[in-house]
Amino acid sequence: MAIPRQLPNAITIVRILMAPIFLWMLLADGGSDGALRWWAAVIFIVAIATDGIDGYLARKYEIVTDLGKLLDPIADKVLTGFAFIGLSLLGELPWWITIVVLVREVGITVYRFIVVSDHVLAAAWMGKLKTVAQAVALSLALLPLWNLVGDWIFWVNGVAMTIAVILTIASGIDYVVTEVRAARARRGEAARSAES
Repeated sequence: MAIPRQLPNAITIVRILMAPIFLWMLLADGGSDGALRWWAAVIFIVAIATDGIDGYLARKYEIVTDLGKLLDPIADKVLTGFAFIGLSLLGELPWWITIVVLVREVGITVYRFIVVSDHVLAAAWMGKLKTVAQAVALSLALLPLWNLVGDWIFWVNGVAMTIAVILTIASGIDYVVTEVRAARARRGEAARSAES
């Protein structure tokens, strides 16, 4: 069965549009553990889950596009960035964590736009692992599970967030190292072509 060629990109754009709705719901009642908090968490979880859906459809039906490669990681960064900011605004997550994550995410995104005319910087495996870790950590932090299972869930949340932050930093370093190596290889090829 054929699907519209732009469906994966449309799903990605919807994910971006869901981000401000999620953030408004998270902050609307001051982060209390009521219905809006639960709905904000559900919207975040559903939205971040669409990351796997659009990628699966694009690969399965061989409709991977440069636009999709560019938009997909940006959509993830917008959604997770809003979640980090929201949790910090509520005083539930230290600002230094949010700042470290945002510096990494904004830096990679800006670099993507700088090199887009030369090549598309697609998400690497470590970047995808980082997104999964962030999604799990943020989902646990957003869901007010402490009301259901007790305060021990804060320990689980702390471990999950620590893993997410470590992977965020490590994947950022991995992107930089990979791009530096690729740039050197391109310069070497250009020099060899000029000599021949």
